[in-house]
Amino acid sequence: MIRVGIIGCGKITEVRHAPEYAMNPNCSIIGWYDPAKEKAVKMAEKYGGRVYDTLEEMLQSDIDAVSVCARNSDHYEITISALNTGKHVLCEKPMAMNMEECHKMVLLAENKKLNLMIGLNQRFMKAHVKAKEFIEEGAIGDIITFETHFCHSGPEAWAGNNDSWFFDKSKAVFGAMADLGVHKTDILYYLLNQKIVETTAVLGTIDKRLTNGNPISVDDNAYCVYKMENGSIGFMHVSWTNYGTENHSTVIYGTKGVLRIYDDPKYALILEKRNGETENLDLDKVVSNEEQTSGRYENTGVIDEFIASVMQHREPKASGRSAMHAMTVIFANEESAIKHKTVSVME
Repeated sequence: MIRVGIIGCGKITEVRHAPEYAMNPNCSIIGWYDPAKEKAVKMAEKYGGRVYDTLEEMLQSDIDAVSVCARNSDHYEITISALNTGKHVLCEKPMAMNMEECHKMVLLAENKKLNLMIGLNQRFMKAHVKAKEFIEEGAIGDIITFETHFCHSGPEAWAGNNDSWFFDKSKAVFGAMADLGVHKTDILYYLLNQKIVETTAVLGTIDKRLTNGNPISVDDNAYCVYKMENGSIGFMHVSWTNYGTENHSTVIYGTKGVLRIYDDPKYALILEKRNGETENLDLDKVVSNEEQTSGRYENTGVIDEFIASVMQHREPKASGRSAMHAMTVIFANEESAIKHKTVSVME
């Protein structure tokens, strides 16, 4: 039985980490910590476990593993502290605030022989898993181009606060480009088994404002044109200003056909072959932000993988090391947007 502590008791804990740990028979939530203690108390009342007064107190306990669900700017320090006290770590994305921090997290976990996993849940979505199989089997031939989107109305409904910390650069560090873009950048890397070698990115704060009328201090939209190792070119669009139906689609165009992933309201995955044949697969549905905040729950598979990897003494899928490529691209996107030019992705 893996003894788990959860650090940070906001919405991501409420709708994902806590219920997924509670449903896993191989672990038990032993402790909670949040600087706003009342949030930790609320979670402990629902799921059991002890509320710790300080992070240090939790990390010095007999807990085996922790989820780091704190604000972005705290991911690095909390993860390093947890690893240094012998805890396995599942850290929410984005992994850290610069590549030096990412490297230090990975190296410390490897030196300590501890698991470090990043919450890149899209790798575990059924349509993505099946799409990867199709691509590896050669069902659509060589990849020519692609497009991927992650567009919703923004984190204020998710966070329950129109002046959410997601909008404060001192706490979030990134905006939509990294909050949503890290998922879609990683899923391209996962699906295509190709690294991104060049990016041309445009980031903008177009619509989002705080309740005082001032623009938010991070981007609310990003367009990024990616060039892959094999020469294929495509784009990623992420947005916090889609006030209609959420867009989670990815379309991969190959020499023998096309894969449409979460691009159709009925079928999660559609394989369109060049010869005219079509295969429609009703595998799963994307749960929107609105549905999650209203109480709809769907197991992402992240917690199950994290616990299984700890029990089996193996590297987790979406390990810290495997997540580093997406983070490298995220920082390259920022550089490209600032310099107004195409930049190489340097690892």
